Amino acid sequence: MENKMRIRHVVQLVALAALLVSFESSAAAPAENDGGGLIGATCKNTPNYTLCFDTLSSDPKASKGDLTTLALIMVDAVKSKANQTAAVISGLRPGGSKPAAALKECAFQYKVILTVSVPEAVEALTKGDPKFAEDGVVGSASCAAACETAFTTAGKSPLTDLNKAVQDLSDVARAIIRNLL
Repeated sequence: MENKMRIRHVVQLVALAALLVSFESSAAAPAENDGGGLIGATCKNTPNYTLCFDTLSSDPKASKGDLTTLALIMVDAVKSKANQTAAVISGLRPGGSKPAAALKECAFQYKVILTVSVPEAVEALTKGDPKFAEDGVVGSASCAAACETAFTTAGKSPLTDLNKAVQDLSDVARAIIRNLL
């Protein structure tokens, strides 16, 4: 009788040890935010899943980040595309191109994106104030649209694709930020 009790006690201890090891290893495993995780779930709530998923997946910080990290990555993508657009504008302006007034307006709008809208969004996200972050990315989209509109009397815009890219990235960033509200 005493042997049976000892065996039962040993079996219970082994089972408990196995359970603890199993629990400890699952608690220590980092959560993966791959396509089936946070990135995929977040991008499903945006107006452009493919743009969102491709942009976030290209940044190594995204796989281990939280929603704020994903929003910051998307705002950084807006900044990158705005810098690219500003460089194109600078390259077009000295050439004495016909739509000089439109290019001047675009240079101004992209300066606003890079010196006001994007920094506002980054600071607000960093400080935990998503409403002001949303205002910043809405401002970025509006500035890109204003640049495009500047060409209505000047002929075809050479910046249409870049303006659309900034607007699309801003719209995706806004959708991600709205999840933080």
